[in-house]
Amino acid sequence: MSYIINPILPGFNPDPSILRVGDGYYIATSTFEWFPGVQIHHSKDLIHWKLIAHPLNRVSQLNMIGNPCSGGVWAPCLSHSDGIFYLIFTDVKSLDGWGFKDTHNYLVTATEIDGEWSEPIYLNSSGFDPSLFHDDDGRKWLVNMLWDYRSVQKLFAGIVLQEYSVMEKRLIGKPINFFKGSSLGITEGPHLYKYNGYYYLMTAEGGTGSHHAVTMARSKNIEGPYEIDPANPILTSRHDPTLALQKAGHASIVDTPKGEWYMVHLCGRPIPATGRYILGRETAIQKMLWTEDGWFRLENGGNKPQVKVPAPKLPEHKWEAEPVRDDFDSERLNIHFATLRIPLDEDMMSLKERHGFLRLKGKESLISTHRQSLVARRQQSFKYTASTCVEFEPENFQQMAGLVCIYNSQNFYYIRVSRDEELGKCIGIISAQNMVFNQPIQDIGIEGWKKVYFRATVDFDQLQFYYSKDEDDHWIPIGPVMDASTLSDDFSNGMGFTGAFVGICCQDMSGNDKHADFDWFEYVERV
Repeated sequence: MSYIINPILPGFNPDPSILRVGDGYYIATSTFEWFPGVQIHHSKDLIHWKLIAHPLNRVSQLNMIGNPCSGGVWAPCLSHSDGIFYLIFTDVKSLDGWGFKDTHNYLVTATEIDGEWSEPIYLNSSGFDPSLFHDDDGRKWLVNMLWDYRSVQKLFAGIVLQEYSVMEKRLIGKPINFFKGSSLGITEGPHLYKYNGYYYLMTAEGGTGSHHAVTMARSKNIEGPYEIDPANPILTSRHDPTLALQKAGHASIVDTPKGEWYMVHLCGRPIPATGRYILGRETAIQKMLWTEDGWFRLENGGNKPQVKVPAPKLPEHKWEAEPVRDDFDSERLNIHFATLRIPLDEDMMSLKERHGFLRLKGKESLISTHRQSLVARRQQSFKYTASTCVEFEPENFQQMAGLVCIYNSQNFYYIRVSRDEELGKCIGIISAQNMVFNQPIQDIGIEGWKKVYFRATVDFDQLQFYYSKDEDDHWIPIGPVMDASTLSDDFSNGMGFTGAFVGICCQDMSGNDKHADFDWFEYVERV
């Protein structure tokens, strides 16, 4: 027997929505303030997954300038009907914790999942986590949680149902608040399914932290009333802190052509030293079954997420290994790279102006929520080494470029080239922990260096920077060992839902758009 090893999508791939079309399986996950919006992974065996698409890749579809950290794209829902792929998502413009939220819900469509997706159709703004259900009578229904700012006890005010008209490209009829949730509360992440004559409503409850859970309810009528599963929650890790997969919740289900059932769900893996989740919220999968009395259960019994799960009866399909180094020889960014809030147009980034180099044109600082010249990728392993080579000739201290390990605009570690009035060209480190800034070492002069090589090694909660004058030369450690676990939801002030990234960036706070040329970027995961 072959097995699936969880998580199947490691490192900041939360809120999974799974779909099967033919022999292909697809998972859409949240991207928050990182652009392009929504990650879609593809598999043919539920074991091996490959990132294939970002549907929201134009500003006309998604403009997140000014969006707060951990705003942006929440909880996408991927579905398919009559030869068309549907993607529903929320663009969160503000999130004041226990107060107001501005949550705009949209729909985009495509005939090919890795092709061009449509311009967005606005749906509503009543809450987040929207999901589209295609009934077997041809009608389509949107469900989303309802946000009620009036009371801390009733912010999650229930699940709302409203019909969607394909002809009119809008919601029609009146919204119906048809499910108030179970006793676990914080009811969100709704998905509707139909099986053996019942409508099943799957929700996430308990909050997206350590009390997260997956719950079910059912009804013969889509509008209810819904009978709550007496065994709820059907999946959770809330009562067992020893489990490898914590925060289990926010799920979606799929079947195979042979009638096997699986459920993908959000999870997290804390590091022992601090208990923080530096990889963010990830995606795992569990094997499921329908019971004789019509409820959905883990195949092995109980409700705890498992790391090792029986694979389906499908031919194994591995993907070709991806190169660890990007030499920037293409005129398009590697699919694993992301930017903050908007795409970087030619006035901010170019892969054409100097062949074989990624040119970043300095814009705003790392705390900006508007225009940052930053390109980064997810940290997807507890241990990794990231390296780069940069050519940069700063003219003043407001110009800098280098290698950054970042969670958001309030939490990062940045080794950079800049200029000091006395040292001339120099390198140093800037760190931020919840907007408390520090420079842990005195800058080091490197006047006359054409190239600078930077490296970051991360080992769970330990981060060490290095620099070199020559790639083949000795790598010199610079600065102290720093706490990488601050790059996590659990450390971040306020609402934090993303994960750690590592990448390259350039700033010019004098406003002169000074550029830096990066020869290559390398990301190597270590066991």
